[in-house]
Amino acid sequence: MSAKKHIRAVLGFAAVGALALGLTACASGDGDDGASGDSGDSGDLISVGFVAVGPEGGWRQANEQNIKDTFTEEAGYKLSYAPAANLDQKSQIDSFTAFVDQEVDVILLSATEATGWEDSLKLAQEAEIPVVLLDRGIEPDDTSLYVTRIAPDNVEVAKEVGEWAAATFPDGGNYVVLEGPAGVGVVNERNKGFEEGLGDSPLTKVDAQTANWSTEEGKSVLETMLKANNNDIQFVFAQNDEMGLGAAQAAEEAGLTVGTDIKIATIDGTKNAIQALADGKLSYVHEYNPLFGETAVDVVKKALAGEKVDSYIIVPSQAFDSADAAKAVLADRKY
Repeated sequence: MSAKKHIRAVLGFAAVGALALGLTACASGDGDDGASGDSGDSGDLISVGFVAVGPEGGWRQANEQNIKDTFTEEAGYKLSYAPAANLDQKSQIDSFTAFVDQEVDVILLSATEATGWEDSLKLAQEAEIPVVLLDRGIEPDDTSLYVTRIAPDNVEVAKEVGEWAAATFPDGGNYVVLEGPAGVGVVNERNKGFEEGLGDSPLTKVDAQTANWSTEEGKSVLETMLKANNNDIQFVFAQNDEMGLGAAQAAEEAGLTVGTDIKIATIDGTKNAIQALADGKLSYVHEYNPLFGETAVDVVKKALAGEKVDSYIIVPSQAFDSADAAKAVLADRKY
């Protein structure tokens, strides 16, 4: 009996009809979409279906590449990578269902949207296929439907941004928020944490709009906000680096000096943002560490062995509050 079949026998996995639609294995991390092809005979390899987000900026690219680089054939895995089509949840649900029908050993899920996953997770549970959430959580958060969520703590990370802002503006000022897409759990988590961090700060919120994680939209949205407020904005909280980098461009084009006239804080900690902080184009960057592939491998091993796993595994992340702090890590930055 192969190791894969032995694992199924130990866990009592139920057999379901295999779907003709296959998902291309991406064990080498070459980035091929998992939309076609035959999963084939993986022998003793553990089959892993990765329901991914796909192209969404530097953080996502680093995170998904790290997963691909970790779940390799050399490590004993056959990873099938299925990115969402244009960030569409339906395409993710279709991929999830296909993985269940293919009887993969485990499913990794990075959800494009927080809600709407109950039926899919119950389907996997009925097939006795463990599901591990990567990065984003689900709503409602029924921990009985998945093994664990592996991610930095969005609320805590954003809370630290809020605390920094409150300390930086003790006399108050006007601020705006550039948010990710509506309906994404991370947006709510980062808003919650940031507001907790602000506490009773005299900072005044004058606007908040989505800029869809995009540099271009971050630039255009802040341009509009600055015009509407006669440039009277002292602080920008951008929920990711790309939007913050766009905001920096808009501020400069409006004649404002970042660091003096206006301060910009971002979350993610990509190398581009760390470089911008070192160059004085951003004021504060909080890392949202994407490199947790090894943690995911450890969780998968434990789940398949029937071992208990905590329902939320927090990935440590650090903050950078000055150009000097940014310069100190630039040379070794991996993403």
